Amino acid sequence: MLRVVGREQLHSLVYSLPEIALRELLANALIHQDFSITGSSPMIEIYADRIEFTNPGTLLPSKRLDRLIGTTPESRNELLASSFRLYRICEERGTGFQKVVATIELFGLPPVLFTPMDNAFRVTLYAPRKFANMSQMERIEACYQHAVLQYLSSKTLTNTSLRERLKLHDKQRNQVTNLIGEAVVAGRIKRKDTTSGSKFAEYLPYWV
Repeated sequence: MLRVVGREQLHSLVYSLPEIALRELLANALIHQDFSITGSSPMIEIYADRIEFTNPGTLLPSKRLDRLIGTTPESRNELLASSFRLYRICEERGTGFQKVVATIELFGLPPVLFTPMDNAFRVTLYAPRKFANMSQMERIEACYQHAVLQYLSSKTLTNTSLRERLKLHDKQRNQVTNLIGEAVVAGRIKRKDTTSGSKFAEYLPYWV
């Protein structure tokens, strides 16, 4: 874990974030920047509750916002990406965001936020925050990202696995069941087998 120290108005900021996630997002901002855009460069902004990594350049045409985790690798600057991998500054091709999200889950942090902009792309890493303080949109996104990670590991999302990811107790099972139902309604995940009982239901990303 890396301690982030800064100042917001008159108060000091101190919170811990996974070093792997910070390293991968920094490398991603450098590797995927669009050098054809003049007067702009990668930027890291530290706030009281988050760190934002912004690089010039929009998503590549072949990429979809909800399919960035574990998809076929494609780099805007492959020579730079190869050099970063050679010196172990970042992970192997296509595993960067997967590593980031997996590390975020390990520490029970809010989900990573991917934000396309007019001529840039931003990834936001949030400081530790309890489940009770997450917005409904964040909870559903955490559910979806967990389903993707489980699928990439040849597993499925279950009530138990999601509770473990969110650092919740067994007595909060019903709360997690409701969240899973909301993620299904939102079209983010789907039941693996609609004929099985709901108690031990398994879920997959909607696109499987």
